[in-house]
Amino acid sequence: MSLLYRSTRNKHQTATASQAILKGLAADGGLFVPEFIPPLDLPMDALKEMTYQETAYAVMKLFLTDYTEAELKRCINQAYDDKFDTIEIAPLVKVDDKYYLELFHGATLAFKDMALSILPYLLTTAAKKNQVSKDIVILAATSGDTGKAALAGFADVPGTKIIVFYPKGGVSKIQELQMTTQKGSNTHVVAIHGNFDDAQNGVKALFEDRALAQKLAKAGYQFSSANSINIGRLIPQIVYYVYSYAKLLKRGELSENEPLHVVVPTGNFGNILAAYYAKQMGVPIGKFICASNENKVLFDFFQTGSYNRNREFVLTSSPSMDILVSSNLERLIYAICEQDADANATLMNNLKEAGEYHLAHTQKEKLNDFVGGYATEEQTATFIRQIYQETGYVMDTHTAVAGFVCQELQEVVGKDEKHLVVSTASPYKFAKSVMTALDSNYENLAEIDLIPKLTDIIGGEVPTAVHEVLQAKVLHTLECESSQMKEVVRQILHL
Repeated sequence: MSLLYRSTRNKHQTATASQAILKGLAADGGLFVPEFIPPLDLPMDALKEMTYQETAYAVMKLFLTDYTEAELKRCINQAYDDKFDTIEIAPLVKVDDKYYLELFHGATLAFKDMALSILPYLLTTAAKKNQVSKDIVILAATSGDTGKAALAGFADVPGTKIIVFYPKGGVSKIQELQMTTQKGSNTHVVAIHGNFDDAQNGVKALFEDRALAQKLAKAGYQFSSANSINIGRLIPQIVYYVYSYAKLLKRGELSENEPLHVVVPTGNFGNILAAYYAKQMGVPIGKFICASNENKVLFDFFQTGSYNRNREFVLTSSPSMDILVSSNLERLIYAICEQDADANATLMNNLKEAGEYHLAHTQKEKLNDFVGGYATEEQTATFIRQIYQETGYVMDTHTAVAGFVCQELQEVVGKDEKHLVVSTASPYKFAKSVMTALDSNYENLAEIDLIPKLTDIIGGEVPTAVHEVLQAKVLHTLECESSQMKEVVRQILHL
């Protein structure tokens, strides 16, 4: 059966899977969503015996129905190969009584690799399927991890260019070096004077600029997105929730149909939304525990049913979550509005114009599977130190936010039930914050100088991705005000 995608803001805007991936964002500013969530067509007894690549095909074939079996398997096999440092791709580690899903074993040491390793292949395949002759310009806003993963994925891919905007001073030193040292004749990195929300809003404005779209077309270009607003980013993320449940079942950690609560450190909402879609497909997930840092806009939303971005923006040690406008939440809102695009559009317009919107009581009741929690900076650091001292396991700051929230909410959700904590980044990406959490004496040392000390604690060798970036030359130094993003894009593309 062919599955179409609709804009969350206009029921008449439809696209095939490949068309939705090519466009990235609907012309009206809405996000593409599948008309329905397809159920898994294999039982867990079959899925638990599958490799990650086989699981990816079993899930993605149900969503990407205009890709042939050969096309989709080629994309999967090219993505999930020896770029990952473990054959499992997404290993599960038991720490105390919780399971940590490590999603940082890819080329850039963050969970974004799970989707951005495959997106370039999905996108270039989509271009061929739809006989696109224009070069595709990937626009991305990043709070740290998406940028490098997208740059690495699209570097020197024929027929593409990529422009990444990141907040100057709003990412870790390693994250910044990963982006600014990126090679590739088609790669461009721009630091903006502002925060992630400024970058994200700027990118969305560029997508919605009709006059700019006409100039692009004349010059032989078209925009697409590498952010999780692109459905091609979101669908691959569903895979690791299916895979995790199946593997825990195989290991005897879960019994058949036993609920598994998922704890996700959340910024732009894509990762936890993928878990929501996995449950709709038939995975026995219990509660979705949305873990926030001190930018707790999502915690407040799940508490009250009101989304309000009119608040102070806080720079934290978990910068990938320093976000006040969670774009992917729109897909969930559309679902609880019973796919009423007009109702959703009204709420999103309220957010744009007034910075807030409020759910009706009947809508909020549909969010009962979601539980919000948050961790302060002190609680995050204390949890890193506590877990290391008790178990020897070292985690990054984002994972620690989720781990702390899981610990705090176990009594509420179910103390004796099973919890999957999503580990989104390697400790190496946030070495200064991790080492300072372990010992405050490291506070005055530079982040780069702490890499060897972190290696001594973790054991093994410095990851290749970190070693290479420390030796690389900075190639991208462009900076601009957030209000100048359009002009910068025009200069890069010679429009």
